Amino acid sequence: MRTYHCLPLFFWIYVFHTVDNTLSQEKSQSHSQSKQIVSLTKDDGKMLHRSKRGWMWNQFFLLEEYTGSDTQYVGKLHTDQDKGDGNLKYILTGDGAGSLFVIDENTGDIHAAKKLDREEKSLYILRAKAIDRKTGRQVEPESEFIIKIHDINDNEPKFTKDLYTASVPEMSSVGTSVIQVTATDADDANYGNSAKIVYSILQGQPYFSVDPESGIIKTALPDMSRENREQYQVVIQAKDMGGQMGGLSGTTTVNITLTDVNNNPPRFPQSTYQFNSPESVPLGTHLGRIKANDPDMGENAEMEYSLAEGDGADVFDVITDKDTQEGIIIVKQNLDFEKKMMYTLRVDVSNTHPDPRFVHLGPFKDTAVVKVSVEDADEPPVFSKHSYLVEVDEDVKEGSIIGQVTAYDPDAMNNAIKYSVDQQTDLDRIFSIHSENGSIFTLKPLDRESSPWHNITIMATEINNPKQSSHIPVFIRILDINDHAPEFAMYYETFVCENAKSGQLIQTVSVTDRDDPPRGHKFFFEPVPDIPLNPNFTIVDNKDNTAGILTRKDGYSRTKMSTYLLPILIFDNDYPIQSSTCTLTIRVCACDSRGNLQSCTAEALVLAAGLSTGAMVAILLCVVILLILVVLFTALRRQRKKEPLILSKDDVRDNVVSYNDEGGGEEDTQAFDIGALRNPEAREDSKPRRDVLPETIFQIRRTVPLWENLDVQEFLHRRLRENDADPSAPPYDSLATYAYEGDASLAESLSSLESLAAADVNQDYDYLSDWGPRFQKLADMYGGEDSDRD
Repeated sequence: MRTYHCLPLFFWIYVFHTVDNTLSQEKSQSHSQSKQIVSLTKDDGKMLHRSKRGWMWNQFFLLEEYTGSDTQYVGKLHTDQDKGDGNLKYILTGDGAGSLFVIDENTGDIHAAKKLDREEKSLYILRAKAIDRKTGRQVEPESEFIIKIHDINDNEPKFTKDLYTASVPEMSSVGTSVIQVTATDADDANYGNSAKIVYSILQGQPYFSVDPESGIIKTALPDMSRENREQYQVVIQAKDMGGQMGGLSGTTTVNITLTDVNNNPPRFPQSTYQFNSPESVPLGTHLGRIKANDPDMGENAEMEYSLAEGDGADVFDVITDKDTQEGIIIVKQNLDFEKKMMYTLRVDVSNTHPDPRFVHLGPFKDTAVVKVSVEDADEPPVFSKHSYLVEVDEDVKEGSIIGQVTAYDPDAMNNAIKYSVDQQTDLDRIFSIHSENGSIFTLKPLDRESSPWHNITIMATEINNPKQSSHIPVFIRILDINDHAPEFAMYYETFVCENAKSGQLIQTVSVTDRDDPPRGHKFFFEPVPDIPLNPNFTIVDNKDNTAGILTRKDGYSRTKMSTYLLPILIFDNDYPIQSSTCTLTIRVCACDSRGNLQSCTAEALVLAAGLSTGAMVAILLCVVILLILVVLFTALRRQRKKEPLILSKDDVRDNVVSYNDEGGGEEDTQAFDIGALRNPEAREDSKPRRDVLPETIFQIRRTVPLWENLDVQEFLHRRLRENDADPSAPPYDSLATYAYEGDASLAESLSSLESLAAADVNQDYDYLSDWGPRFQKLADMYGGEDSDRD
């Protein structure tokens, strides 16, 4: 069992549709016999035979959205192997088998179990097979067939947007495109008119129209003005079935805005404006604002104000405020009520960005009249000039008038004025002014050389109203008078060599003059007339404000004359002539053969006659070596005189000295002489310690001899206290030894060892009684018979 090819399938679909429409859905079954199909499958040319198909069915499509109460019949599957005895079983598989499509196992009838939607799926591919119930084998090969869903008009057109927004310039011509709207229909466009859409306008006439096929919205009225109406709402309908009755439709809303164009000129709301201004306002003051109206928007409403030629055009000006689109009237020159009290201005306003398309609507400018009334004000005095320049000779006498200033009151009242000098500009009080007529005179002498200019300020004040005052600068130039004599420009250190020749130039002098003659300086040099002719030097005027000093003889001697004084008379050519006498000091010096200076002092002369420089250096070097030797010798002598720490070997102090070597043991008796420890008399009297500096000056105290101390314990304690408090005692690293044997006692030996030989002989101890009271106890113990009995 094999499926049919696509062309036969479409052919049967078309035949069924034609029969179905002709018989008004009358069901008929037509059985067609399959034909034997022969095809070549190999290159050998042999013919292969296929078995004859036994499947039979008569319906391959159905309509969507079926609303009947019963299931929708799709078609019937049948094979010529079916004898009608119920031995065959029909099975259906594929898209929707068992859920959307069910088959009767016995008869092969196929039904649609649910309502189908072509927009969800328009084509289902199924497979059918027939099985022998007894054997379970297929009696026919599995066959594939297609069920196509036919469309019905069940979807209305839908726009891509629920709300459209568009704009179009105002004053546009008819037919100007605004926006295009688009609607879609989910029905099958290839089957009937279910998806054929037609556009129409439901709201927005007569201003706009829509193309029925493309959906393009256009303007329908000419010269629509934004100033009259800016917003429009248009409702567009899209209807399928070509717009015929019974078609489905959808709508959308389009909000259309008219954009602005510069089609309106600016206009002043009034033709005349009035402003008042005091005459004392400063320059640049804003007198007032005027504004023209322009119904346009944005840059189309931008305006520019200008002042027309005529009255007040040179006194006032107008500027444009870009933020508020206002014209500001400002003062360009000072106002004077006494000269003019009223000004009439003509102010023009025009659009900054005119549109040439609307020039025919009229001139895009307007004109208004602005009247400015000047009010009288109490003004300060006004000087006749903005500044004054006064020139005066420096030799003018005190109290002389050197100039005059004038001021007046510009007001109609013409108040009286007084003059004064601002003392902050004349701290030295050199000038003063007459308070009534403004005459300036001097109070002190003037000197051009110390101050060639004086800048003072003169104030003019109304007497009746001191608050009204003004000031003016006065520049006073001091003119020069030839009152200073010329003098040397600098201090000259002039010398002449001892080996100089006659006529040799030794110095060129120049002069300076503090005066400033208008024709420049001219100086002359001459010898002093009252002094006889100088036999040593000559003064030569170079005619260029300098003079040369020349020698008049050969050779000069420092021993005879070390310094010469040469007076020079210098005078100028200004009136009155000023002159001065300047003295040039000339020293005689030693020079080499080329004229280079070597020495000019008398000490150098003495040295030249005695020792040379090399000899002096040698002498100084010897003196320095001798001093070094003396210092070394003195240091060595001091080092030899230094006393050792231990003065003598008899010193009883046993100093601990570490040599880091091993001693000779008990047999070594040569390491240290301890004989001094056996005799305390060998110790010198108490001497201060040399290893430490005592904190206080103390009195050396003699130690009581041992034989004066009968109580040994008391003696040891006393010595211990003395050493603890004595700063001259041995240091802590020294050992004071008292293990010595005392001297013989006055009582001689008390030992009884010597009397062993006479042990049996009674001894006489009566002599103990003669030793004194201290031995009385011993005498009582050994003397007398009572003692023996005891």
